[in-house]
Amino acid sequence: MNKRTNVFGMLCIGISMVGFSQQEIDSTKVEQLDEVVVSDSRFNLKRENSGKTVIKISKKEIENNQGRTVSELINSKSGIEVNGSRSAAGQNLGNFIRGGNNRQVLVLIDGVQVNDPSIVANDFDFRFLDLNTVESIEIIKGAASTLYGNAAATAVINITTKKASKETISGSFLTVVGTNQTQDDLNYNGANFTNSASISGSINKFNYVAGFGNSFADGLSAAKSDNPEKDAFSRYNMNLKLAYQFSDNFELTTFANHDKFKTDIDGFPAPNYTFADTNDEYHSKQSRVGVSPKLSYNNGSFQINAAYTKIDRETISDFGSTNEAESYIVDAFNKYTFNNKFYTILGLNYGDYNSLFTEEQNYSSTDPYLNMVYVSDYGFNLNIGGRLNNHSEYGSQFVYNLNPSYILLVNDGYFKILGSYATSFIAPNLSQLFGYYGANPDLEPEENKTIEGGFEFTNKKGFRFSGIYYNRKEENTIVYTTGYENATTDATVHGFEVETQIDLVKDLTFGANYTFTELKDGVRLRIPKHKANASFGYSFCERTFASLNYQFVGKRTDMDFSTFSNVDLDAFSLIDLYFSQKLLENKVKLFASITNLFNEDYFEILGYTTKGRNVNLGLQLTL
Repeated sequence: MNKRTNVFGMLCIGISMVGFSQQEIDSTKVEQLDEVVVSDSRFNLKRENSGKTVIKISKKEIENNQGRTVSELINSKSGIEVNGSRSAAGQNLGNFIRGGNNRQVLVLIDGVQVNDPSIVANDFDFRFLDLNTVESIEIIKGAASTLYGNAAATAVINITTKKASKETISGSFLTVVGTNQTQDDLNYNGANFTNSASISGSINKFNYVAGFGNSFADGLSAAKSDNPEKDAFSRYNMNLKLAYQFSDNFELTTFANHDKFKTDIDGFPAPNYTFADTNDEYHSKQSRVGVSPKLSYNNGSFQINAAYTKIDRETISDFGSTNEAESYIVDAFNKYTFNNKFYTILGLNYGDYNSLFTEEQNYSSTDPYLNMVYVSDYGFNLNIGGRLNNHSEYGSQFVYNLNPSYILLVNDGYFKILGSYATSFIAPNLSQLFGYYGANPDLEPEENKTIEGGFEFTNKKGFRFSGIYYNRKEENTIVYTTGYENATTDATVHGFEVETQIDLVKDLTFGANYTFTELKDGVRLRIPKHKANASFGYSFCERTFASLNYQFVGKRTDMDFSTFSNVDLDAFSLIDLYFSQKLLENKVKLFASITNLFNEDYFEILGYTTKGRNVNLGLQLTL
């Protein structure tokens, strides 16, 4: 296996801390200082008043990463390892954030929680998502159960879909053609195709967005073998969002989505039950409808986010299963601001979750919550709140957060010191309690306590640097041995994250991050102890952009299921290139990318295929 795992990723952090050009302040740099974040408080607050180091993926950054998936883009951020994003297109994804797993990450789409009650992790499957439908993404790491409830123990990923055009009618079409090849088979044949089309517009008080997308990938086998077969992946997306402004004080938004994908998979066929090429398949589809009325009044607003989701999944294999699930989510909350200093939110969150196994099972939760943000005139800020989780199976559990921060003005920027102590509650999901494999109806809920401390420095010259240390203690961690059970000992995960962003010279930006993650007792599979990302982006002119991205992933431990023993996987390094050119008054955009430029050979997951050097070519039309 190729071991070209150099120290460049570590050096990038050191480089990022030294000299940066004293350029004239432009609008982009001012925007960095005045950046607004939402997810950690649900209010539009300046970043300096936030008690968290929020990751914000802007519309511009998404446009500079076209041709990638949502999971690939998120995987470049600090504290995050999306395992499976470098493998065959249909590979299961492990969202490992701050040493946690999928069931400890909560995903929101346009403010509405999304998850699958029938799946083991009770999570949202990022394979459903088309990046071309996304406007922006905010990620808050650490416990956020006070505002978002069950499962928000290590992170909340808040995805905002594209907004309607201000024109009466506007259209967009995107197509990407790429290769899909391994390190050993560089044939450069077209085997990866993505298309999406949307129309949107605004007519007086009415606005709309409608879109369709499809993706197909062929050419890679899920299992790494001497004579691999092709495991195809296909996905279809349809979405509709309508909004009407009845008055200055009342607006109503509705949405409907239908997403489905099919992927060929490999498994453990009888009678040997060893991992091999098989003709297994996995099908999954979801339909979501929702409504969001909002009433605004002096200094406040009242809003309801309500949604119904229907999910159907089928695994065709020697261990096949069929799953049906549905959920009803209602989040009603009132936001009120006192004198531009006290920002309060009082809400009630209700969820009803149903899944069909050998028989239909369900549970519900009804959670009142209160959160307050205080922004002082002398630099001190405080985010504090509590939630009472009322679970139909596990009774009442109180969770809370205390998140102070202090700002020191430094010349043309600020230096922020922040800290946090928060608790989380994660109930066992329906699959763990009543599912087909290893179910245990006597499971106890998992409880987490997280403490954080760190700093952030930002100025108008385009420089930002932050660092944070965290320590999370898990009680009653749910593990799988011969079945699901609660761990007999507590687990403690700690680590630190460092991030920087610099405008080196005009139109040349540099960003880097480094993550250290350590489990004090025991082993966590596939989570690297060291991980680093670095990127250079350069705008040659208004219409021409290029970037170079680097990623280093340190050694990890994986399970060899043929011997049920742990195996250490070697570290690896990846370099990607991207280039875009706009034409015809920015109505036409051509872009190209090369991933894994040096064709690094490595295992992301033991026994599974990883992608070699691949090339994508894309075209976007905006009308």
